[in-house]
Amino acid sequence: QVQLVESGGGLVQAGGSLRLSCAASGRPFSSYTMGWFRQAPGKEREFVAAIRWTGGYTYYAASVKGRFTISRDNAKNTMYLKIDRPKPEDTAVYYCAAAQLTWYQDPLDRSAYDYWGQGAQITVSS
Repeated sequence: QVQLVESGGGLVQAGGSLRLSCAASGRPFSSYTMGWFRQAPGKEREFVAAIRWTGGYTYYAASVKGRFTISRDNAKNTMYLKIDRPKPEDTAVYYCAAAQLTWYQDPLDRSAYDYWGQGAQITVSS
């Protein structure tokens, strides 16, 4: 079992910045691919970003590429999502997720993830 806890959400102005954190406990964090997903009211949960266990491979949704940066610190069992220049349409509950994926499995696929955090609300004001 892996337990995930997000922190760092809140209210931010459009054009500002903030950083989400996801602290993991349980099985060795370093062996897991980690992802961020988000869900806005009335919409399905969607992929935002993911990072392989090595940290050298990252993936982004087209809507956030160039503004969001995913990273991880395996020594601290923590993953981060830096959000720069947020837009009102980025308003959502953000979830971190973990899975032990092979290189043939798609890190953008939410069904591939086994463990989820409780979510952190981010609200972007215009």
